[in-house]
Amino acid sequence: MSFRREKFIPRGGPDGGDGGTGGSIVFEADRNADSLVSLFYAPHLRAGRGQHGKGQKLHGRNGKDLVFKVPCGTLVQDTATGEILADLVKEGASVIAATGGKGGLGNCHWLTSQHRAPREHTDGEPGEEKRLRLELKVAVQVGMVGFPNAGKSSLLAAISHAHPKVASYPFTTLHPIVGTIVFDDYSSLHIADIPGLIEGAHDGAGLGHSFLRHIERASALLYVIDMAGVDNRKPWDDYETLRNELKLHDPQLLLRPCAIAANKMDLPEAKKNLPEFRTKTGTRPIPVVALTCEGMDRLKKILQRLASGPRRRQKK
Repeated sequence: MSFRREKFIPRGGPDGGDGGTGGSIVFEADRNADSLVSLFYAPHLRAGRGQHGKGQKLHGRNGKDLVFKVPCGTLVQDTATGEILADLVKEGASVIAATGGKGGLGNCHWLTSQHRAPREHTDGEPGEEKRLRLELKVAVQVGMVGFPNAGKSSLLAAISHAHPKVASYPFTTLHPIVGTIVFDDYSSLHIADIPGLIEGAHDGAGLGHSFLRHIERASALLYVIDMAGVDNRKPWDDYETLRNELKLHDPQLLLRPCAIAANKMDLPEAKKNLPEFRTKTGTRPIPVVALTCEGMDRLKKILQRLASGPRRRQKK
């Protein structure tokens, strides 16, 4: 509320300006963001506050929007209603998660021919407050699944530009690692290495199977099998166990086009197990050696075809 006060201008009338609008919270997908860990340490987001209006009908400054960068594949959900606000898959996709409050009106709006000195004005409206759940589902074309120590990380390093941690003990991969495969025609695809699955993962064994959400968007799957059975397991049993764990998480995953990489073919046991694997599973795995990059060219061509082709029901 304000009145004009100038020399030689008596009864100048109302000149109170409007308040500024509060800033909004915006989530925007950014390919350079790789996790939501920053929200874990700073979960409260607050946009800029709108400024008060002033005399001479000056409008208050609008609050600055808070644009928070999230990885591509982030799902934004309202925990109060369960509504999915947005599924930010593509680069640059954004959603206004909480809108800033509207600024109040100055007393100049109440000026009439009968009401020459209005003192009425309105307060600004409060901005939206929401409690949101953000879930990351990595947006990739190919998802890799396999037992611990099957050589998934080594294979990812051999066919892409990724540099995952590689070690001789199980569960070296604790979170999804995304690599990019670049082909001779300059096209590319993204492939994700997820933590190793073991039997009973759906009941919490090992690292569980909640990370399988990261391959739900994948258009194709790559099973990585330790054909040598280094950990005293049968390769065909590993394959059936992996399929069963995928089915228990989401039966639709078994309908995705897939390829099988028979890793560690440089070992004598792998060459003995490969024919029996083909017979018992009815599949045609691709022999590879991740350590020496043997068979990588053929594997990349198959993955390119699977990722770009139409989905079809997977053969057992």
